[in-house]
Amino acid sequence: MTDVATAPPFPMARECPMHPPAEYASLRAERPIAPVTMPDGQRAWLVTKHKYARALLADPRVSSNRTHPAFPFLTEVDRASLTRDDRPFTRSMLAQDPPVHTTHRRAVITEFSVRKVQAMRPRIQQIVDECVNAMLADGGPLDLVQALSLPVPSLVICELLGVPYADREAFQRWTRVLVTRSSTTQERTAASDRLTEYLDKLVSAKEAAPTDDLLGRLIAKNAQTPTMDHTELVAMATLLLIAGHETTANMISLGVVALLERPDELTELRDSPGILPQAIEEMLRYFSIVDAITARVALADIEIGGVTIRAGEGLVVAVNAANWDDEVFAEPQRLDIHRSARHHVAFGFGVHQCLGQNLARAELEIVFETLFRRIPGLRLTVPAADLPYKDDANTYGVHEVPVTW
Repeated sequence: MTDVATAPPFPMARECPMHPPAEYASLRAERPIAPVTMPDGQRAWLVTKHKYARALLADPRVSSNRTHPAFPFLTEVDRASLTRDDRPFTRSMLAQDPPVHTTHRRAVITEFSVRKVQAMRPRIQQIVDECVNAMLADGGPLDLVQALSLPVPSLVICELLGVPYADREAFQRWTRVLVTRSSTTQERTAASDRLTEYLDKLVSAKEAAPTDDLLGRLIAKNAQTPTMDHTELVAMATLLLIAGHETTANMISLGVVALLERPDELTELRDSPGILPQAIEEMLRYFSIVDAITARVALADIEIGGVTIRAGEGLVVAVNAANWDDEVFAEPQRLDIHRSARHHVAFGFGVHQCLGQNLARAELEIVFETLFRRIPGLRLTVPAADLPYKDDANTYGVHEVPVTW
C-alpha cells in the first residue's frame, strides 16, 4: 500500500451516539479513499464516499474471501484457523464470491421475496401484538430491548428457519460474544464453536428428516440437486440466524429512541402511517448499523478516486459514511422522515446486498406502527444520551432502552 505515513486506527469512535465518527466527514471531503490501521496492525483502505462505495461493492475485482491474508477484520483474529474446512464462518456465502456465492444465494433467495414476506405479515403482526400485550400487562417501566426489540425478530427468524425459540437465550448469548469487538479471540472462538455445534446437530436432524421450514426445504432441495456440503448448510443456518435477529433488533431499538426524541415526527407518523415505509428507509440511512461489515480485498489493481488500490490490499467500505455523504443526502445529520433515501447503502450493494432486507422492512414497519398506536404515551425514563450504546459492537445498537407510559 502506497502513501501510508498517516493511517489512523479503525474502527473510529463516535462522539455522538446517534452520529457516525466525526472523522468520516473530513475524510470524505479531503481523502475519501484513505489508509487506516486495522486492530491487528494491518493496513487497509477506508472508503467514505457514496459513489465510490457503490462502485467498489459492485466491482467483481473486489472479493469477500475472509481467508485471504489481506482481508481486513474489525477484531484481532486467528488467521490460521480461518483456513479450516470445518469453519462455517469462512464457508458462509457472506465470505464467498461468485459463482459459489451465486449458487448459495439462489438456493434461499425465494424465501425472502416480496411475495413470501407479504404472506408472513399476519404472523409477524401476531408476534408483535403478543409482545405489546405482554408489555401492557406487565406495565412500565421495562426494558424495550428485552420486551420487544429482541423477541420479535428472534421469534420470526426461528419460525422461518425451524430453530427452536426455546433455545434463544443460548444463541443470543453466543451472538453477543461474536459481534462484540472487545471479546477475546478465545471467547469468540468458543462462542463460534458452541453455535456451530448447536446448528450442526439441528441441520443433521433435518437432513435425517426434513421439516417444512426454510432449512428443511433447503436441505430437501439440496438432496435432490447437491450444491452445498454439510458444512455449508450449517454455515447458511449460522448466517441467517445471526443476521436475522441481531440487526433488526438493533434497528427497532434505535428507531424507537429516535422517534421518541422527535415528538413532532412521531405524531405525524401516527396520523399518516402511509409515510412509515419512507421514514424507515430514512432511519436505515441515518443509523447504518452494520457500518463496516462491507470489508473486502482487491483481487486486481483498481484505479478509483485518484487512488490505486493494489491487488492484495484490503478495503473497508464505511456504510455509515457513505450514507451521510452530503453530495447525495442534503443535511445528512438531520433525520428527515420525508426524505427520499432509497439510494442508501445500509443493506450493502452489489451481489452481497442483504438477502433479508424485505423481511427487515416488514418487521420494522409492523413494530413501529403497532407500538406507537397501542402505547401512545410511550417515553424514555432516562435521557437518550445516557443510554448504554453498543460502542464496541460490529453491529451498532443499544443494550437497554428503559421505557414507561
